[in-house]
Amino acid sequence: MDVSLSVWLITVAVIAAFFVFDFFSHVRTPHEPSLKESGFWSAFYVGLAVLFGVLVTYVWGGEFGGEYFAGYVTEKALSVDNLFVFLVLMSSFAVPRAYQQKVLLIGIAIALVMRGAFIAVGAAAINAFAWVFYLFGIFLVYTAVKLVIDHARSKEETTEDSAPVRLMKRILPTTEEYHSDRLTVKLNGKRMVTPMLLALVAIGMTDLMFALDSIPAIYGLTQEPYLVFTGNAFALMGLRQLYFLIGGLLDRLIYLSYGLSIILAFIGVKLVLHALHENTLPFINGGQPVPVPEVTIGVSMAVIGTVLTVTIAASLIVSRRRGRAQAVRM
Repeated sequence: MDVSLSVWLITVAVIAAFFVFDFFSHVRTPHEPSLKESGFWSAFYVGLAVLFGVLVTYVWGGEFGGEYFAGYVTEKALSVDNLFVFLVLMSSFAVPRAYQQKVLLIGIAIALVMRGAFIAVGAAAINAFAWVFYLFGIFLVYTAVKLVIDHARSKEETTEDSAPVRLMKRILPTTEEYHSDRLTVKLNGKRMVTPMLLALVAIGMTDLMFALDSIPAIYGLTQEPYLVFTGNAFALMGLRQLYFLIGGLLDRLIYLSYGLSIILAFIGVKLVLHALHENTLPFINGGQPVPVPEVTIGVSMAVIGTVLTVTIAASLIVSRRRGRAQAVRM
């Protein structure tokens, strides 16, 4: 896939422009978005991601278009899981609903910039060392198992007591109360940090930690840095609107974590198979490629789509039954 520097620059500029537009048109004036507003802009960003996928297919061909869509869907599903943690963080910091948009948008923008650095490092490592796929694959399988075992506990630990936030509180003078949506405030002649800034840092750092799972996952679906970056960017761009749109639905997606663990494990195995196919490690088959089957992008998309559909449907059905049972007992 040949992507020129000018295409990279234009893409980054357009994505940055959407974040700026989002800030000035929706976030600059504090308010709690309505379901209509959240629904419209969520659909807009999903439609934008789909149009970009069509453009990729038209310019670079169906194979790369399929890789982009598989990566985007996977990143979007993982980002929905992130929303559970965002809810915990907002509750921990007691962020007023009207100010949550600003925390989310700036935190996500910071995370995207840092993810860009992760993607560049990952691409360089893959180009230089094919065995990196072994590490990515094993890490994803480990992550999948860990997600099933201690998913609930990991969410509870992602609170305002995270290391970066504790460090900021130790170094910087911090107020106990919010001052509108300001990040800092001057009190008695002394500049102080508000909880708004602490919440923003927590969101950004938390989303960056999620990149440790999502970047290897999407590299398991495409080795093209351009598709990895744009898949991440489009998945994150509508995350703020999605937070307000399905906030009440998140508690009903009780099996989503299991579905995501299956997807991560599948991609992990796919990466290990790819690493064996491209093997250069001398202690494996004498440094020669191992003749193992490779998973096509079509199979990947089918597995991801099926797992997400079954997981979401089962979650909603079981949640509805539990709700009815509770209502009967009351």
